[in-house]
Amino acid sequence: MKRKEIPQFGNLHGVKVLSTGTNIAGPFASTLLAEQGADVIQIESTLMPDMLRRQGDTWTVEHRNNRTMALNIVSEQGREVLFKLIKESHILIESSKGGTWEKWGLTDEVLWQANPQLVIAHVSGFGQTGDQEYVSRASFDTIGQAFSGYMAINGMPDPAPPYAAKPYTCDYVTALFTAWSITAALFRAWNTGVGESIDIAQFEVMARIQANALMDGLNHGKQAPRLGSYGTPLVALANVQQCKDGHWVVTGFGGQGVFKRVEELWGLADDPDFAEPHGTMQKSDGARAEKFVKAAQNFFQSHTAEEAADILNRIQVPCSVIMTYEMMSKNSHYQARDTFAEWYDPNSDKVVKGINTVPKFKNNPGRIFRGGPTYGMDNEDILAELGYSQEEIDGLYAQETIRKKW
Repeated sequence: MKRKEIPQFGNLHGVKVLSTGTNIAGPFASTLLAEQGADVIQIESTLMPDMLRRQGDTWTVEHRNNRTMALNIVSEQGREVLFKLIKESHILIESSKGGTWEKWGLTDEVLWQANPQLVIAHVSGFGQTGDQEYVSRASFDTIGQAFSGYMAINGMPDPAPPYAAKPYTCDYVTALFTAWSITAALFRAWNTGVGESIDIAQFEVMARIQANALMDGLNHGKQAPRLGSYGTPLVALANVQQCKDGHWVVTGFGGQGVFKRVEELWGLADDPDFAEPHGTMQKSDGARAEKFVKAAQNFFQSHTAEEAADILNRIQVPCSVIMTYEMMSKNSHYQARDTFAEWYDPNSDKVVKGINTVPKFKNNPGRIFRGGPTYGMDNEDILAELGYSQEEIDGLYAQETIRKKW
């Protein structure tokens, strides 16, 4: 696909992005930009395709709207192609072990000599600076969750082991931080003519999203316990409850108004134990807590998950069915919002169904015009745009600077 064949849409039409990372953390950030109209070129290694290609339909959704090349960027010819791409790009996203690009001689300063306005995003597990023993370490999603302290506070209580949030929570959150930081830097680069380099470490991203748990640990020496399905160690009722049809709901009981309404629903309002206004239900509440838990269990076991959620929401008590994929596909709200979409997947040569672009823009909506490309799918078109002749392109194939088959 040539640039002129890319549909014009979204708020980022005209933005040119070069992405050289693998898996999810870096590439997903570039795909978010592509879903808003940016021209994204994803470079894969000629030594081995991205391992994400092996994970079912993951590739078609997390690399959709991308163009792709299989390029050996550390070879002499590959480096020449890389710099031609950099010169006409606004953004470079690379994800690798900290210090990798510097080791290749591709420092920020070298890249800025080619393109002074370039916004560079370095995505890694442990960052580009710091204790060198850590900087050079490899990282995946669970490594970032573990080193950040995030994993230590998730899972069932002791003696069960800590639990990594799935799927790929650290990778996806890192990608979101990457995407927003890039757009902030791009705004300034376009206004000043000066590029930016962003150092995004997975473990720091996950440390950032721990609210009071991290604050209590740093300031008060409190290690947050793993709570499982309980909101806090003190509450009497687990947030998650199973209903009579075997499905589950999650509740959000909190505040005097919520408790008053639900206790009226469950026939507890006239009980003297519930006369005093209360906005929580804690284990220390004794008889009141025991009665509340029993009434809750009776209610949920007497209704299907959908019935229970509907009844509670009608009286403005937060509750949701814990949706399965089948439920999601049939749900009226999902359908009314077009939360799911279909697109053509070049790898399977089929139309597939998945999540639509998120979030929704009113004036310049996102689009999906194709799924993740096949290996080296756009080599010739991209190189032709850079001024390479067919003879030169054939020579790059012969030298294995580029590849199309594996």
